[in-house]
Amino acid sequence: MHYFVTGATGFIGRRLVAKLLARKGSVVYFLVREASARKAAELVEHWGVDKTRAVPVPGDLTQPGLGVAKAMRERLQRRIKHFFHLAAVYDIAADAASQERANIDGTRNAAAFAGEIGAECFHHMSSIAAAGLYEGVFREDMFEEAESLDHPYFKTKHDAERIVREECQVPWRVYRPGIVVGDSRTGEMDKIDGPYYFFKLIQRMRQILPPWMPTVGLEGGRINIVPVDFVVDALDHIAHLRGKDGKCFHLVDPTPYRVGDVLNVFARSAHAPAMAMRVNAALLGFVPKSVKKGLLSLTPVRRIRNAVMKDLGLPEDILTFVNYPTRFDCREAQAALKGSGIAVPRLEDYAWRLWDYWERHLDPALSIDRTLRGQVKGKVVLITGGSSGIGLAAAHKIAAAGATTIVCARDAERLDEARRAVEAEGHALVTYQADISDYAQCDALVAKLTAEHGGVDILINNAGRSIRRAIEGSFDRFHDFERTMAINYFGAVRLTMGLLPAMIAKRRGHVINISSIGVLTNAPRFSAYVASKAALEAFGRCASSEFADVGIDFTTINMPLVRTPMIAPTKIYQHVPTLSPEEAADLVIEAVVGRPARIATRLGVFGQVLHALAPRVAQIIMNTTFRMFPDSAAARHKPEAGGEAAPSPDMIALSNLMRGIHF
Repeated sequence: MHYFVTGATGFIGRRLVAKLLARKGSVVYFLVREASARKAAELVEHWGVDKTRAVPVPGDLTQPGLGVAKAMRERLQRRIKHFFHLAAVYDIAADAASQERANIDGTRNAAAFAGEIGAECFHHMSSIAAAGLYEGVFREDMFEEAESLDHPYFKTKHDAERIVREECQVPWRVYRPGIVVGDSRTGEMDKIDGPYYFFKLIQRMRQILPPWMPTVGLEGGRINIVPVDFVVDALDHIAHLRGKDGKCFHLVDPTPYRVGDVLNVFARSAHAPAMAMRVNAALLGFVPKSVKKGLLSLTPVRRIRNAVMKDLGLPEDILTFVNYPTRFDCREAQAALKGSGIAVPRLEDYAWRLWDYWERHLDPALSIDRTLRGQVKGKVVLITGGSSGIGLAAAHKIAAAGATTIVCARDAERLDEARRAVEAEGHALVTYQADISDYAQCDALVAKLTAEHGGVDILINNAGRSIRRAIEGSFDRFHDFERTMAINYFGAVRLTMGLLPAMIAKRRGHVINISSIGVLTNAPRFSAYVASKAALEAFGRCASSEFADVGIDFTTINMPLVRTPMIAPTKIYQHVPTLSPEEAADLVIEAVVGRPARIATRLGVFGQVLHALAPRVAQIIMNTTFRMFPDSAAARHKPEAGGEAAPSPDMIALSNLMRGIHF
């Protein structure tokens, strides 16, 4: 039996051709653009046959006669039993012109060509979109009743089907599949469509929230989802039945899910929190169009909406499909499939395969270079306080990734040691001796960086001073607050402001401020340190608001307790869990690569939320730690010969429970 297929290179077409070739003695002719000859050869090899059974036919869907050469047309005369027209635009986000060329002109040309070569039956792959936004149940024998065809996708699908019904000169059959997703057995899919638009949102929820936390989600109409293997099996089976010409078949799920249920099925597959409470998206329909238009005319509203939609990969008119009002009767299709064993599998049984395939192959984030080398190679990176601790650990990683890595610090000897250590690994490190709390030295550093490197692309404000001393022990030590603020806030801000003009001129830049988990938890004994870091955070937030549209990002890292020379005087920290400098440097690298607004541990975020919702409870917890953990001997001005007492079991247990928090 001989077949002709348009769209054989597409998602459904590839599988249908494989199915047809499995029939004994079958030969499949398939339309392919001349520019895609290599792709055609790969497909033939993929199908496991030679070109005598899978025959490429050079042509163009948008041309009269499909652009097929005269010799090939003569070869096809009276040979084709079944002509399958699958080629079309199936993307709701595609522009109207391309949809008209493929869906309308392409169908007209295909139907005419089928008649010209004397095909015995024309099989047209339409879509449930041909019903438009019909309110109620749309039967297989309905066509003219379609409503609300304003959207180009709906209109072109409807008009293409009309061409088949009114202009096709050979017997025809129409198939309207639901929203076609990946293979229920493998999860394989070739593009983001239908429910896949919400996968990025589900992924973000999983990253932010634990899976047990109930969330608020959307509710809407019933969304008809079918896997591609069902569509191909049903199409192949029905096409070869006798007495079905002139009929339409809905290849749909007879018991479709509501939008909220679909989202929860995929949320469970992704181990993301379920949407326990759902807001019906239909409520948005009560908002007058004039109000919506007025809101979107406001620049901030429009920019926020566009940014969110772009970030989540959602098409402009997604709510049209969330509120989908149509149900599809499929009695003709079910009767034709009776006894074949072909049926729509339940979404719960294969959703995990779709999610797994999307996350491994289709997630847009996969196309972004997430490597450190991809983000910093050839760029200039400055790390303050880079001669030891977190700064030096980060410098090793960034220098190895190919950046022009610069560190500055006060101690020239330590800077030389740092440079030799990095060079020993085969990488270069540029060092500048500077105390950024000294305004003259800070300005001189900015001048050198501008003259010798054209400024910097990434600034990591890491240099800092920490003082662990209770306020009641600081009544006569106001200078502790002054010197902490001098380096942690004023020095960092002066350096940042000196380097920002060059970033603005280049319209790119990234400022990373190393803050503290103490800012989120309001750690006692660190009032000077936390206040200075809180000030730096506030500066970063304000700056990000000013420079968000010029390509300059600001990131705050609320760093947990790290085992560096800065905490060495507090002997009790030898017995509590801390991050190593290398682990802390990994957070810096995460900031460089991802450029998020904030990086914080879940414990730190929980502390911030607790202070916002139940400040009295948070105060009691932190006051308990304040009384439980003693001041260091240095803070008490009593450097005892025997050192500090070892922590009690209660102290060790609490420090492990609240890992990374300053006590």
